Amino acid sequence: MIRKTVSNVAEALEGVKDNMTLMLGGFGLCGIPENAIAELVKLNIHGLTCISNNAGVDDFGLGLLLQQKQIKKMVSSYVGENDEFERQMLSGELDVELIPQGTLAERCKAAQGGFPAFYTPAGFGTEVAEGKETREFNGKMYVLEHAFNADFAFVKAWKGDEAGNLIFKGTARNFNPCMSGAAKITVAEVEELVPAGTLDPDHIHIPGIFVQRIFQGERYEKRIEQRTVRKRE
Repeated sequence: MIRKTVSNVAEALEGVKDNMTLMLGGFGLCGIPENAIAELVKLNIHGLTCISNNAGVDDFGLGLLLQQKQIKKMVSSYVGENDEFERQMLSGELDVELIPQGTLAERCKAAQGGFPAFYTPAGFGTEVAEGKETREFNGKMYVLEHAFNADFAFVKAWKGDEAGNLIFKGTARNFNPCMSGAAKITVAEVEELVPAGTLDPDHIHIPGIFVQRIFQGERYEKRIEQRTVRKRE
């Protein structure tokens, strides 16, 4: 039986170095690889290019890496909740590539499926298309977008088995599935790690073929990005 488990997060991140390109799953603060991010901060690795839907908040998620100025470039679709991100971007300390959210997802999927590039109508006629090849299909203009080329992908799942099969829960099933297998090495951290053969095959969202390393996370804060409540009537 194939066994892809590693004993802890330190072993899972072996080989991560300065100036690498990393994918990090999650949407807002939901389903982010908290253990992997904490270990990246601890390793004090710099010059990183991070591909993620957003940059977390000032004191959580990728915001922790921004605080230490470990990120050289952010490739994201939404970055509106991080004051430190804004400061570094406006000062020129941080290189930023903003991508339409659907295009971001499809560039991950293209890498996952082994496709070098694809055409999309998103962004045509805007700054997004500047310097890129465009082409007409059936009377509509499209922009050529290239698949990502990342060294590591860090994803977070609710449950996984020793063979790397993953199940995501709720909204955590966001960018995590399309980033699985979209980099040279995919590292999955899970809340619950079970023996191979335990999971119902019909419930598996990502098969183990897309995962190289898997470990059970220690603690998850699962912080709410913006808490909104109603007044009692």
